[in-house]
Amino acid sequence: MYKQTLYKIYDEHLKDRDIKTLNKHKKFKYGYNPDLDCVIISKDGTLGEIYEIQGLKVGLPQIPQVIEGQDLKKSNQYFRKRLKPGSLNKIKSIYDFTRYPEKDKEEYYEYIDNEFNYRNDGYWFMCNGSPCYITGSHYIYLNWTKIDVGSPDFRQANRIFYYFWEACKADSRSYGMCYLKNRRSGFSFMASSECVNQATTSKDSRFGILSKTGADAKKMFTDKVVPISINYPFFFKPIQDGMERPKTELSYKVPSRRLTRNSIRETEVEREGMGKGLDTTIDWKNTGDNSYDGEKLQLLVHDESGKWERPDNILNNWRVTKTCLRLGSKIVGKCMMGSTSNALAKGGDNFKKLYNNSNVENRNRNGQTTSGLYALFLPMEWGYEGFIDKYGYPVFDSPSSPIKGIDDEYIYTGVIEHWENEVEGLKRDSDALNEYYRQFPRSEKHAFRDETLNSLFNLTKIYEQIDFNEEMLMKGHIVKGSFSWKSGIKDTEVIWTPNNNGRFKVSWIPPKLLRNSNIIKKGIKYPGNDGLGAFGCDSYDISGTVGGRGSNGALHGLTTFSMVSDVPNSKFFLEYIARPQTAEIFFEDVLMACIFYGMPLLAENNKPRLLYHFKRRGYRGFSMNRPDKLIGNLSKTELELGGIPNSSEDIKQAHASAIESYIEEYVGKLGENHGNMFFQRTLEDWARFDISRRTAHDASISSGLAIMACRKHLYRPRAERTVTKVPFELSKYRNEGTRSEIIK
Repeated sequence: MYKQTLYKIYDEHLKDRDIKTLNKHKKFKYGYNPDLDCVIISKDGTLGEIYEIQGLKVGLPQIPQVIEGQDLKKSNQYFRKRLKPGSLNKIKSIYDFTRYPEKDKEEYYEYIDNEFNYRNDGYWFMCNGSPCYITGSHYIYLNWTKIDVGSPDFRQANRIFYYFWEACKADSRSYGMCYLKNRRSGFSFMASSECVNQATTSKDSRFGILSKTGADAKKMFTDKVVPISINYPFFFKPIQDGMERPKTELSYKVPSRRLTRNSIRETEVEREGMGKGLDTTIDWKNTGDNSYDGEKLQLLVHDESGKWERPDNILNNWRVTKTCLRLGSKIVGKCMMGSTSNALAKGGDNFKKLYNNSNVENRNRNGQTTSGLYALFLPMEWGYEGFIDKYGYPVFDSPSSPIKGIDDEYIYTGVIEHWENEVEGLKRDSDALNEYYRQFPRSEKHAFRDETLNSLFNLTKIYEQIDFNEEMLMKGHIVKGSFSWKSGIKDTEVIWTPNNNGRFKVSWIPPKLLRNSNIIKKGIKYPGNDGLGAFGCDSYDISGTVGGRGSNGALHGLTTFSMVSDVPNSKFFLEYIARPQTAEIFFEDVLMACIFYGMPLLAENNKPRLLYHFKRRGYRGFSMNRPDKLIGNLSKTELELGGIPNSSEDIKQAHASAIESYIEEYVGKLGENHGNMFFQRTLEDWARFDISRRTAHDASISSGLAIMACRKHLYRPRAERTVTKVPFELSKYRNEGTRSEIIK
């Protein structure tokens, strides 16, 4: 049975005496609470359960004693839209309502007051036996927002989305959200609803809309924002200036009206009470780096931000528009950003950087993320149309009997099986498959899938392996750890220790008989398991760099094809991608790994300090010579240290071909099974590999060298042979008469 949750729930704090006291007196404040390290979104002064959503802790209000629907049977407990009294439908404006006799208006006051309370504080209802809270923004979306199919339906995924968004609004450290979504998730309508909701309750404010193009921003404004505003009930709708359906700007201001006989007869109360507008506007801008530059915004809706194509750059735009949301260091506005991602080469790479820079678990000393935004991702299975039951939950697995969905249609197949069927049908079209992954991602990796057109290697097979690994890795196929010398004495015995903070990742540990195997010849140590596997390494020489940056050191271990039963065939068993504080630590890490496995190392010799480290310690025999040259043709340095240069075009091509052939043979779906290459970071590096920018791909360099080391026989040159012609002549004879004579 497929299980997945979008959050963790904490309730231990509710047992604390201080929490109980604060709840009793309703002392909890809306916003970030440093004592509990959570963002409280409750507006009634209470604190209930705390939800952790993608690293962000969100405090909900306390469950009330009276909840809508608690008198219903469990099966009938689900969200129902609160209908407006029929007699109110004919009231189109506040002007119409004020003209009603007071005794007629009395019966509507409670209903209207409740709607304002739900709009501000949120709404509780029973959902399949459990109390369910939705925020005020979510309530407005469900109850008062008109979308393309009529009214929105309640989805648990949207409940979590609105919790997260409310926390972004409440947290004074946050500029808003960066939402990585799937197609048809409803984000555009939810963002439009939030825009109108805030604009109709704010004075002297401005609200902006951006999208992947100016035309898209305009369409969002005219087709979503304006209709939502028009369909608001009269008690939520402020005075609007201009056309009922504007094309560029929605203005909640005092209309400029001419004096007429009727207007003169209006009472002073009417003129004072209803003649004051909010002086608030909603508009849209064309796509560009400097959109809304220099303007102050209370809310910026950033739709389809992952689809900005060059020369438009979402990163540059955000650097500019971010300043529109703050005054000095104080954040005065929020950004509601959401999108699927384009292919990386078509602007998706910039959105990916922005999303990664919005990780709430990586903050600066001011408590802010690098971008200032908070990242949120909801897998497609949580909001895929046609697979949501009446309680708003996804139907993950195919049910034994049909389940009635939220749209009153029966669900026969689970969303996971449906998705897998779609994927299977696209396997022969790599680009179509990757587009489907980006549109309907089940993981962040799916969302940022790249096109296959520019890839050097078989992306289909790489992604097949990545997808397979995502589940397999949960079963312990990869162990993190460290190598160390026994008792701290170098050049004795290397010990492996599992450690979650270790720099090494391994998928196979050799049996004891094969560990620390080496042979000494003329005082030099050689690997004892030479024929069982080899390492490849992309090294570095300088410990520190300007700004603390620099490429990582990388080490990969790969077994050969052998008949030894305890050794897996052609399997990557070790991955090391790190940059320790000093280069010497890295050198020792590499040395210990080679000794522990008893296998040789093929490293690039353009950065020779690693190879000098091996030689000084007596392990020159562990450093392989370049396989493409006979020993008599090696240079003096190559004879001294071993290694292979990275400057030769022939070597570069051979290196890329080695990775390519390994992927075709051992990666992805192989008949009924999958490959056993479990190192995700290396697979992702292969997917991005650019032969013209090899230095940016540490994992590809070292893994490719490991493959070449294990297949060294393929690169061994044949010795030239000199052919000498030997004169050899046959004599011809004339056979006539009784004697033979030589013909001269």
